[in-house]
Amino acid sequence: MKIENNIDEFEALGNDHIGTSSNTPMRSDAFKLSNDEKMDIIKDDVRHIMETLGLDLTDDSLNGTPNRVAKMFVKEIFSGLDPSRKPKSSTFENKYKYGEMLVEKNITLYSTCEHHLLPIVGKAHVAYISNGTVVGLSKMNRIVDYYAKRPQVQERLTLQIVKELQEVLNTKDVACIIDAKHLCVNSRGIRDIESSTVTAEFGGKFKDKSTRREFLDYIKLETKY
Repeated sequence: MKIENNIDEFEALGNDHIGTSSNTPMRSDAFKLSNDEKMDIIKDDVRHIMETLGLDLTDDSLNGTPNRVAKMFVKEIFSGLDPSRKPKSSTFENKYKYGEMLVEKNITLYSTCEHHLLPIVGKAHVAYISNGTVVGLSKMNRIVDYYAKRPQVQERLTLQIVKELQEVLNTKDVACIIDAKHLCVNSRGIRDIESSTVTAEFGGKFKDKSTRREFLDYIKLETKY
């Protein structure tokens, strides 16, 4: 009975999309196996799942699926678990003495809900105020992509992006807003296809209402080409 109660509690936790830590939960031996070894194990596990579901893996359309899924897990959608893939974010002196906020908005975001392993799709908006150094614009996109490419809850992802940029830029004046759809909500459970989830983290000067409002106003600006 106790085990059943624990399972019910864990199931409720996942359905409510509650995270347990601001750091991605990782085992101490997470990198003991090589990527190739991980793919071999995952391939066998996916094959077992498919066979359990009654699928015929001798069919040409399904035969390569276990290998494709294993490769996708390790090298693509969960590649952000590998610290060697963390983007190198070189900073540069702010020679222009630009003292206002810099906003990188509408960063395309693809992640995966850690509770059901279904996609999270949306946009991230990131801003910072220089403390004497700046970072290349593409690095902001790469940081978002790196932390998104792991099993996530959106709140943790938002915090991780801000924390990383704060360390890179040596300033607390960093903010991030994410607006995303969760397919675990849109395609299963309540099946609400219209809803999206918005999370935000404001550091340093962005905790000031006027600075935060300025950031929000920039996000609303229409980008014309």
